[in-house]
Amino acid sequence: MKAKLIAVGERAPIWVAQGFAEYQKRLSHWLPLELVEVEPGVRGKGRDTARAMSDEGARVLAALPKQAHVIALDGRGKMHSSEQLAQRLEHWRNQGRDLAFLIGGPEGHAGEVVAHADEQWSLGPLTLPHMLVRLVLAEQLYRACALLANHPYHRA
Repeated sequence: MKAKLIAVGERAPIWVAQGFAEYQKRLSHWLPLELVEVEPGVRGKGRDTARAMSDEGARVLAALPKQAHVIALDGRGKMHSSEQLAQRLEHWRNQGRDLAFLIGGPEGHAGEVVAHADEQWSLGPLTLPHMLVRLVLAEQLYRACALLANHPYHRA
């Protein structure tokens, strides 16, 4: 099983890119994780935000791997503890499909992206910068894999 993180936004700050790369490396033998950055829609004064979201949504859907189980990160999604996420990861593994995690733009996901997702996952009630979500996602996937492998990383 492989995973793809499809994220709206380009050029993460160096500290995000370095942190993500560290967890991506740690995950490589348990759950190879590829980052695909999608160009954000054009925003600004006099611009149509709905059009920007729609454009982003089309690019996200075009980047999806065929037959992947799609998980949209969304504040309205289901929250998981680290242990529950490990159980979900085991469930996803048993399905035998690759995974695609989606991070939307500033206003979230376009409706067509949410409609296409197999499930929605919330990292909690806090609003996080979308670039930081990349790093949190990678760390939590690593933690879930470590739990499943009885690795001592998770000490809760």
